[in-house]
Amino acid sequence: MKVIIINGPNLNLLGTREKSIYGNESFEDYFSKLKGRFDNITLEYYQSNVEGELINKLHEVGFSYDGIVLNGGGYTHTSVAISDAIAAINTPVVEVHISNIHAREEFRHISLITKECIGLITGFGLKGYDMALFALKAE
Repeated sequence: MKVIIINGPNLNLLGTREKSIYGNESFEDYFSKLKGRFDNITLEYYQSNVEGELINKLHEVGFSYDGIVLNGGGYTHTSVAISDAIAAINTPVVEVHISNIHAREEFRHISLITKECIGLITGFGLKGYDMALFALKAE
């Protein structure tokens, strides 16, 4: 099974930004541990702060990978283009958010990408990525 985790804008700053919301651990450190816990999955990681690069990556992997875990960051609430990219590919996508988007500012309550994903995991911190991988394994 081959799965890619795609993180959107500002998630490269995990471990240093808004620690009360996002925690103290960098995603790179967490990803190393995640790969150890899911050694039966070929895991890749990609992060970009650029909307078009995220869309290009979805197109690149969306017909050949077994699953995508996507944290669209702020683009979750604004990007019709990312939603359209998910709709255009065959690979199942699980949407993940580290914080509970429904417990934050009102504009974060709306996700433009959820309807194109097989599921949404929000509010469980970095453990949400584990949950998404379990969901994809069960798919």
